[in-house]
Amino acid sequence: MLWMYKTAKVKATGGFLGGKFNAGKLEVKLNELGKDGWELSTSFTTNKNYGETRDAVLVFKRSVG
Repeated sequence: MLWMYKTAKVKATGGFLGGKFNAGKLEVKLNELGKDGWELSTSFTTNKNYGETRDAVLVFKRSVG
């Protein structure tokens, strides 16, 4: 099977250095891409220090053909 991949970033809010994720914003992004046939494959945050983060990186996949 052949796969196509797509990445998306969701920014944390709450300050210049990052903060917390808005669960609603994350859900909207997941649903948008899910409607187009993308399946979430993995995700990770861009951790800095002491639990601070700026972004969540989402990796999606869907079959080709």
